[in-house]
Parts: sequence; C-alpha cells; structure tokens
Amino acid sequence: MSESLLNVSNISISFTQYVQGLNQRNLKVISDLSIDISKGEIVAVLGSSGSGKSLLAHGVLGILPRNANLEGKMKYKGKILNKELKEKLRGDEITLIPQSVNFLDPLMKVADQSIGQYKDNEDKKIKKQKQRKVFEKYGLGEEVDNMYPFQLSGGMARRVLVSTALLSNPELVIADEPTPGLDEKAVQETLDYLKEMADDGVGILLITHDISAALKIADKIAVFYAGYVIEIANVSDFTGRGEKLNHPYTRALYRALPENEFKLTEGHQPLQGDEIECCPYVKRCEYSIEKCHKSIPELKDFNDRKVRCFKCEELDGD
Repeated sequence: MSESLLNVSNISISFTQYVQGLNQRNLKVISDLSIDISKGEIVAVLGSSGSGKSLLAHGVLGILPRNANLEGKMKYKGKILNKELKEKLRGDEITLIPQSVNFLDPLMKVADQSIGQYKDNEDKKIKKQKQRKVFEKYGLGEEVDNMYPFQLSGGMARRVLVSTALLSNPELVIADEPTPGLDEKAVQETLDYLKEMADDGVGILLITHDISAALKIADKIAVFYAGYVIEIANVSDFTGRGEKLNHPYTRALYRALPENEFKLTEGHQPLQGDEIECCPYVKRCEYSIEKCHKSIPELKDFNDRKVRCFKCEELDGD
C-alpha cells in the first residue's frame, strides 16, 4: 500500500461577512469535505465552477483570507497540518500549480521568478542549473528564461507554472483548475505532465470541473456537490451507463457527457449561503426516501467505496 501523504477529514470553510452595517453573518462554502491522497496517486476533486472547491487548495496551503474560518482536521504524513507546518512545507514539499497564468509576475523575467529567493551566488547558481534542467524537460529553451510572461503563449505559460512547481522536488502537488482556456493539445499536454509526476511518486490533488480531464488521469474522483463530497469512486467505476457508481448525482453527471446519453438533470445546486438541513441533492433525486428530506447523510463506506446517501445505507442494511 502506498504511503499516505494528505488526509483531509470533515473540513468546513466559512467566511465572516458584514451585512447591513456592523451585523455579521457566516457564509459557509464548504460544509464537509474528506479525502485521502497517497504517494503516486492522483485524486480529483470534481465540482462545478464557482462551487468553492478551490478553497480546499488554499486551506491546505494556509493561504485563506483573514475572514475565513476553517474547521476539521488535516494531516500530512500523519502529522497535524497546522499553520506552522503549512508555512514550512508550502512551496517546498507541497506546491501549487495555479489555475491562472496571472499568478506569474508580469514585471519579472520567467527564470528569475521561477528560481525565487536564494542565499548567495552559489545557491543561485545551483538553483539556476536546476531550473534550466526542469525547463528543458518541459520543452522550454534557454530563450524562455529572459522572457516576460506577456511574451509567452498560453501553452508555454502553463509549462512554466508546471516547471516552477517542480523545482523544489515536491511530494504533493496541488493542481487547481490547470486546464481551462487551453486548446485540446495543451490540455492533453498538461494532463500528461501531471501523470508523469504521479509516475515519479508525487501525490497529485487535481481540482477541476472538467470530468473528461479527470477521467483521463485520476485514480480516484471525489465528487463535490453544494459544499459536500457526496461520493469517492475509482475511475474504473465510470463505465457503461454508470452502473458501478453509487450516488444518483454522480451517475447523472457521467450520463450527461456527450459520449454517453447526454441526459441532463433538471434543477440546480443549492446556492452558497443557502441553509441545508437535508440531503443537498434531494430536490433533484428520483430515488429519495423520507429520511432524505429530514437530515444530511454522512459519507460512509458502501460497496468498498464512499458515498453520502441514505438510499445506499438502506440497501447496505438489507
């Protein structure tokens, strides 16, 4: 069994906001998120755009805004991932591939910002050699070193972000929506880079809304809905008409793909800030039972997988 890197258990993230003068409210965006990532494993957190799943990346890295409130437990290699440990690991053992190339400083040459800070000239020389080696690996010639971000194509900028994330030999890479806005070739190139990292033993947390991309490279997919992980399934479960998938939403999501039935489900997810006191999917579910309307199911084991569903609990008890 591969060594466990990251364990996220029952994480919730909310934001303290001022409304109507000095009155405060708590806006909960993530209500209950649990995942595990091992060395060499790619786990995709799959959810719709704007659902708040990227906050998981910020929570792991310790870069949430000041008005954010994080509850639950995070462990890295069995150690509690507290503020001090996050600061120690961030940019070293744990790195981020951000979703936007705007993370590149427009006023700095590419090589300089990839290398970052250094202790002395000898340290700079070592880091420069490593930067050049990693850049070459991803098809970035020496001419790229002296370019500014605006001089890069979209694909080149994405490769710079990937290369920069690898300069510290990380053990866990968080790829936050790495494919939006890229053409098909660049998307496949980016996915190949992530798969190559995993093959080298790096754990990958892939945060995405692109189910097709996730299915190409992930080992497991955690399906995110209305602030909750509702199912964690193996990629091999996404086959046929979705018979191996346990949650109705996961099956509906899979069957909505053009290559499947392109079958759409009416309705929409609860909005951020909506009070959820029952199953978050109950209004769209054709299999709901009485219990679904009264309380929120827990994420439990079912058929050697994890699912948040009272109907599955009922079947498991039969």
